[in-house]
Amino acid sequence: MNKPVFVISCPFDTYSGYGARSRDIVKALIELNKYDVKLLPQRWGSTSWGFCKDHPEWEYLLEYSLSKLESKPDIWMQITIPNEFQPVGNYNIGCTAGIESDSCKPEWVEGLNRMDINLVSSAFAKKTFEKMVFEKKSKQNPNQVIGTVKLEKPIHVIFEGVNLDIYKPLKKSELSTFDFSEIKESFCYLFVGHWMQGEFGHDRKNVSLLVKAFYETFKNKKKKPALILKASTGVAGYMSRDEILSRILKIRKSVDSKNLPNIYVLNGEFTDSEMNELYNDSKVKAMISLTKGEGFGRPLLEFTTTGKPVIASGWSGHTDFLHKNYSILVPGDLEPVHQSAANNWLIKESNWFKPDTRFVGQILRDTFEKPKESQNNSKRQKYYTQQNFSWEKMKDLIDIIFTDNIPEFAQKIELNLPKLNLPKL
Repeated sequence: MNKPVFVISCPFDTYSGYGARSRDIVKALIELNKYDVKLLPQRWGSTSWGFCKDHPEWEYLLEYSLSKLESKPDIWMQITIPNEFQPVGNYNIGCTAGIESDSCKPEWVEGLNRMDINLVSSAFAKKTFEKMVFEKKSKQNPNQVIGTVKLEKPIHVIFEGVNLDIYKPLKKSELSTFDFSEIKESFCYLFVGHWMQGEFGHDRKNVSLLVKAFYETFKNKKKKPALILKASTGVAGYMSRDEILSRILKIRKSVDSKNLPNIYVLNGEFTDSEMNELYNDSKVKAMISLTKGEGFGRPLLEFTTTGKPVIASGWSGHTDFLHKNYSILVPGDLEPVHQSAANNWLIKESNWFKPDTRFVGQILRDTFEKPKESQNNSKRQKYYTQQNFSWEKMKDLIDIIFTDNIPEFAQKIELNLPKLNLPKL
């Protein structure tokens, strides 16, 4: 029996968070073996292209790639931001990581409403979209309200499951990628993410505030930890590395001390296995993120599989999987998105998280000086992740949601008619 044609437009071949999300979903759909899967590659901002050829385990996805759409598919899915959603198939699915603040443009909600069903990565994103209500104004008379824009189509949460075959605890003998012998400190905090646009304390991942808080907390201390930043400004390379180092130096000069802890920078594209080795390195004792908002937060979930402590902002998408009793969630309040961080997707009229810096310093000191107190809980977090947020669990959830929502399509059947021996006239 022919399977319904399922075309997915997504950045599966890019080095990006959306690329990783796309590959995970596509792999799940292929393995479910219920659909005739086809892929339309798309770029993702300025992120690098060619991920699949660089990673042999993913190269098979290129075999499913289309150069263009030849006909209307049974099922159409777009994995991107909602304002780009367009209904192309007989049944249309929108998939987005969601949102990092508490509001969005009306165009995003209108995009969601163009699809038959929508998928987001976290309950935070789902709740945010569900509460959005905008006034719809006349194009001829902008002062005239002619209705409202609100979410009218179904929306479901499909978390970004972690591959437990790759992300798992490793023995020291299994670590070979990184040589941290030049790092004299035995205790290092790890941050993973982009250092994006925004003035001090306003970049989305809040790297600038993290660097400042780390310096201030451990300045003039006799015994100090280190901070490892696996960071770039968007695309890994020498220019990105130099910009990161320049930003760190600027913050370092603003701290009134000559006796400061060390910060080390890692820059480059790592494989999943290499990232897992980084997470498992004996000198990496905890992960920290003072992020202002996440649609999900994949590195945080990946790191939980090590059983080491995670310190993160107590708001947005990652609180779906970071259990409040097993991880260290930094308290804080919401503040408006600063104009220096705003863009076409992240609007300055919205709010996002502002960590309480008084607690940040205390948490850093406690996890460094009394590490055993947080280790028992982090082991519980590892188990919680393994039981609830694996890639296999995500695959099962995709199957349930799609089976419940995608209609059956009439299948093409080839007719084999018998040949008739008709008499000659």
